[in-house]
Amino acid sequence: MCRKPVAPRAENPAYPFCSKRCRMVDLGRWLGEEYRVPDRQADEQEDELPADQHPERGGDA
Repeated sequence: MCRKPVAPRAENPAYPFCSKRCRMVDLGRWLGEEYRVPDRQADEQEDELPADQHPERGGDA
């Protein structure tokens, strides 16, 4: 979060963060939905035609 150097896991209980504060800031961003994991299924569904407009199924069902 703050771009400070991070001590190795053996020396730093907040690893991979530099401190507990940075770890909590990151968690807050996830909980506030500032970070998002893309949903591939939703993207694929947007590209699909509705069943009644599918060219291989004759168009007018």
